[in-house]
Amino acid sequence: MIKKIILAVVVLLLGSGVALFVFKSEPKLNKNFDNANSFFKNHPFRLGLDLSGGSHLIYKADISAVSAGEVDDSMSALRDVIERRINLFGVSEPVVQIQHSGLISGAEEQLIVDLPGVTDVKQAIDMIGQTPLLEFKVERQKGEPITIKPGPDGKIDEKILQEQQFVSTELTGRYLEKATLEFDQNTREPRVSLQFNDVGTKLFAEITKNNVGKMVAIYLDGAPISTPVVREEIPNGQAVISGSFTPTEARQLVGRLNSGALPVPITLLSTQTIGAILGDSAVNAGVKAAVIGFLLIVLFLILWYRLPGLIATLALCIFILIILALFKLLPVTLTAAGIAGFIISIGIAVDANVLIFERAKEELRSGRSIADATSVGFSRAWLSIRDSNISNFITAVILFWFGTSLIKGFALTLGMGVIVSMFSAITVTRIFLSTLGFIGEGKVARFLFSSGFSK
Repeated sequence: MIKKIILAVVVLLLGSGVALFVFKSEPKLNKNFDNANSFFKNHPFRLGLDLSGGSHLIYKADISAVSAGEVDDSMSALRDVIERRINLFGVSEPVVQIQHSGLISGAEEQLIVDLPGVTDVKQAIDMIGQTPLLEFKVERQKGEPITIKPGPDGKIDEKILQEQQFVSTELTGRYLEKATLEFDQNTREPRVSLQFNDVGTKLFAEITKNNVGKMVAIYLDGAPISTPVVREEIPNGQAVISGSFTPTEARQLVGRLNSGALPVPITLLSTQTIGAILGDSAVNAGVKAAVIGFLLIVLFLILWYRLPGLIATLALCIFILIILALFKLLPVTLTAAGIAGFIISIGIAVDANVLIFERAKEELRSGRSIADATSVGFSRAWLSIRDSNISNFITAVILFWFGTSLIKGFALTLGMGVIVSMFSAITVTRIFLSTLGFIGEGKVARFLFSSGFSK
């Protein structure tokens, strides 16, 4: 019995430690947050766009020139570039997600960008739109047909005709390692030096080798900015962009290229701005719903299951603290849908206790002692608890795998809640109940372990 009591005290102390972490790491709860340890400062709740306010942008990625086997890699590279670009502006906790096309919805490849705290849509668009698309094109082979439609006046646009002289290659800004500003030693004109990564170096070497004596056009954002003639193969992966740049323009281009050149073109489809006031209202509504739901569950547990219900309430508090701590440590971006999943997981955590207590009550009616009835109740309820939680977890996984970003937030918090609830219901509740052997088997004990309005 002493070992069981010590174990219960250890669980309570650990729960208190988790509660202290949740409290001290949250600015709205800790008045001395500014003076807190850096560990606590680095783990506040991470709120999604719908709770913190900001801009929500949806882009369409043009993958028409990308082979089917390279779509995933190109989209991942695009996401990384956009994230790097946004981070340069110091946006707190940006979220950049890929929305793949599906056979059912038939949607195109999309990039979803959430910028918390950025309520100026134009500013948000500029953060992403200023990232250049860098392409390298070679001269079209002689005899290769060119299809050019004349304009309304029957004439052919000279610009279009010039662009048709070049064809795209695999070498794009995706393989750019860094860009630097240089000045020509003779003319002192600014130019931009490019250094490719290993893959880009091989591609550039192959392009220059196969096009000696020909022009290789360098396109930036769809427009040719330089068309140098290849004199010899360049195996070191270094290229130079020269033109009528001013030093300021060249410096800006270097900065833009280093912040990431887009591997595929993107087009803005839609924008949405959520104000900070609306976000605060959503947070307050979510917290209010969680508190009311928790209090109603506690009231039900204590009134209907009495002492075991009180123990289950204590286990439920530890469950909530563990979940909140995991939200901070992983971290999990909390959205309104995610809070809904968390609230539902509180109800799921109670389901296991209900099954255990009902089985224990049946064993008490059959004449078993309180200790035996509790032990058998846990053992016989386990299979039902296991199966129900596995089915809930499978549902959460399916929702997360196939759902949109909104559904994924709900599925993630629900799935985490299912896993932690099994620990709190089976382990924590059992540890606390096992320490109650001292109450004996008298009428008072039987009353405390009865349920509802029974005696």
